[in-house]
Amino acid sequence: MAGNISDRLTHAFDIPLSNPVLIFALVLFIILLSPILLRRIKIPGIIGLILSGVIVGPHGLNLLEKSSAVDLFSTIGLLYIMFIAGLELDMNEFRKTRHKSVVFGFLTFAIPILIGYPVCYYVLGYDVLASAMISSMFATHTLVAYPVVNSYGISKNEAVAVTVGGTILTDTAVLIILAVIIGASQGQLNQEFWVTLGISFAIFLSIMLGVVPRIAKWFFQKVEGEKTAHYIFVLTVVFFAAFLAELAGLEHIIGAFVAGLALNKLIPHSSALMNRIEFIGNAIFIPFFLISVGMIVDVSVLLKGPTALIIAGTLTVIAIFSKWVAAWFTQLIYGYSPAQRQVIFGLSGAHAAATLAVIMVGYRYQVIDENVLNGTIVLILVTCIVATIATEAASKKVVLAGEQDAMPSSEKNIAREEQLMLPIANLNNMESLLDFATLMKSKQSPHPITVVTVVPNNEQAEENLKRARKNLDSTAKYASGSETEVNMIATIDYNIASGISRAAREVGADAILLGWPSRPGIIEKMVGEKTESILNQTDANLFMCHVDKPLVLQKRIVVFYPPLAESELGFDFCMSKVLRLSQELTVPVCYVCNKRTKDAISAYMEKNKSSTRALFTEHNEWDDLATLRDLVKDNDLVVFVSARQGEVSYRHSFDGMPKKIGKIYAEHNRVLVFPSRRALHSLDEYEDVTTAPILRRIGRGIGNIFTKDRQDD
Repeated sequence: MAGNISDRLTHAFDIPLSNPVLIFALVLFIILLSPILLRRIKIPGIIGLILSGVIVGPHGLNLLEKSSAVDLFSTIGLLYIMFIAGLELDMNEFRKTRHKSVVFGFLTFAIPILIGYPVCYYVLGYDVLASAMISSMFATHTLVAYPVVNSYGISKNEAVAVTVGGTILTDTAVLIILAVIIGASQGQLNQEFWVTLGISFAIFLSIMLGVVPRIAKWFFQKVEGEKTAHYIFVLTVVFFAAFLAELAGLEHIIGAFVAGLALNKLIPHSSALMNRIEFIGNAIFIPFFLISVGMIVDVSVLLKGPTALIIAGTLTVIAIFSKWVAAWFTQLIYGYSPAQRQVIFGLSGAHAAATLAVIMVGYRYQVIDENVLNGTIVLILVTCIVATIATEAASKKVVLAGEQDAMPSSEKNIAREEQLMLPIANLNNMESLLDFATLMKSKQSPHPITVVTVVPNNEQAEENLKRARKNLDSTAKYASGSETEVNMIATIDYNIASGISRAAREVGADAILLGWPSRPGIIEKMVGEKTESILNQTDANLFMCHVDKPLVLQKRIVVFYPPLAESELGFDFCMSKVLRLSQELTVPVCYVCNKRTKDAISAYMEKNKSSTRALFTEHNEWDDLATLRDLVKDNDLVVFVSARQGEVSYRHSFDGMPKKIGKIYAEHNRVLVFPSRRALHSLDEYEDVTTAPILRRIGRGIGNIFTKDRQDD
């Protein structure tokens, strides 16, 4: 028996490993440890995974060999890389700097090819097709160093935006050239090939950019509650797009990239779905692909003679030099500073995902040889390290020169200290409210979203409190799906509105997000509605939200800013949240306001270098809210900025605003905003049960008359 166990153990560890469970365990162990160990010596995780593949692959320790399972996971990982590249592109930033991005995209595409092709053809002695493929590989770049500029707060610098936009153009052009080169290698480069390629490419784009987004919108709307189904649908689109691309005579990686562009507007970057896509890709599929790339590399080829080393060195030098020249020409054309030129070079100088994609396809079709494959791996290792170091040094220079993001340090501090509070009374709208809060929350804020539930202080208080805490647990579970950190508070109070107001003061809430108020009963009408009581007892920004349709269906955000809204204390906060929503949903914002407010909005957007596309409709009649109905289309998210009674932008027509807005825009997602005010001492602070006696109602009516006169002056 002992002998059987010994034999079983011996065979289990035969090299190369054949046990699928052990193989998968080894791969996961590599994925876990290699980035952690190499991060300590400032080497990007992508490099660690490739080096690990070299070590455990057939040309290293021979622990793993190429198999159908490895090939499958490798293909999935490659498609995943290209899909996320298309999905994560900031279309607003690209639209804002599109003309400069086109110029930079052309330079960073053409210059590496013009430099690389003669060297590959005349110096290294490769044929036309191999030289064309290698030189097109020089034109690609991957934004490996983008997290660096983000951490230094210069992500909105124009040089960064132009580089990101140029990535779309140059990588797309290279992928199309790749299809042509593969066609030529198969002897198919004739008139029929060009006609077929043109027609099939047009049909492919019409399906992916015309039909697929419509189907995706319908699916996300009809199957709103099935979050797992959303992820499966996205994967289906990716692989269907890859298959369609192959049918069209293109490479499957083009299909995955276009799938990312097609779903770009439908998957907000802070959503739970985006988190699942990135998490699973970064945890399993993409590392598996990088390890499989390393397994192909034969280090012994580099050591056999000077040829392989000369090729690797030449490829690396050309890749770095040509990208520097492209950045230098961009600096000359647009008058950028040397630090900005270095940022452009650092961001565009790293070769990783697209480069690997091109070379792997070329190697599979035997257009390039083993020397180029190994030389490209060396190129990737060197350029990723050089690009990261160059970007970090340049980012420091940009910050020291005062060219970082235009947001003032005071506003950055506000964003970092931002506290959002979400009172939960109805679990039915909890998910939609939490999703909305996640989209609104500043990425610079380290604080969790505070979720509060208040139970009445009566005989069943303890039992109700236990039930409330159980409900909060389900909220926390849902929030974990998008890695949204939440802080749960369950409290008892004689009055729910007072409990919410007290909790808001305790956590120092900047904004309170409420569900849309339900129709009040007779008692609420007599003693004052809950939302009105919260308004009176708090000074924070208050957002009343009715979000019963998927936000990805919205085509615009229509914001109604009444006269003098720009004078409210919470104007900047409200502006930042609207622009944040626009950024996440990739939709334009249409502001309905008068000229003075329009000037204030334009000044805010220019000051903060917002990439959001803003449209303006001048409106001067604010006493009849029904006139605003014609300004809203079916797929618009309606945001109405109101004001508390007595504030500078308050008007008598704002009384009963939730009921009026709910009636006019019953079929729309809508948000009613009450900007924050300076702390005032009122009788409400000393009331245990907030009331609205008839004398205060009369006082409001008189106050409205004077407020209206003051605003009309």
